[in-house]
Amino acid sequence: MEYKSPKITVDGIILDENKERILLVQRGREPFKGKWALPGGFVEYGEKTEDAVVREVSEETGLKTKALELFGVYSDPNRDPRGHTITIVYLLDIINGEITSGDDAMKAEFFDLNNLPELSFDHRKIIGDFLRRKRNVLSKM
Repeated sequence: MEYKSPKITVDGIILDENKERILLVQRGREPFKGKWALPGGFVEYGEKTEDAVVREVSEETGLKTKALELFGVYSDPNRDPRGHTITIVYLLDIINGEITSGDDAMKAEFFDLNNLPELSFDHRKIIGDFLRRKRNVLSKM
């Protein structure tokens, strides 16, 4: 009997210095090619999730970040058309770097939190949860 288990991914919530815009990447690959998403990706075997989110954000955006705190875990088995994935979302702070697109991201840019493009996966729900908790979350950033 084959044992199935979900894949683990990480996503980062990164705000600009005024805390009014959020960093998104335009996906360069399927699924959702051309749609926007929080920067993130798959956790590698033997890697801590905190390290994975910093690595993925760097690969996709060129920014060096640090994980400030765990924001949430999203585990709906239908959130990714490739199969069951669980994402662990972190709040990140920018240490340095310039925004450039890389890895599987076509573009990386900040968007006004109240005027978001079409988002992939369940990232509209994640950002919605962030907006509902924004005042409490921002006091920790």
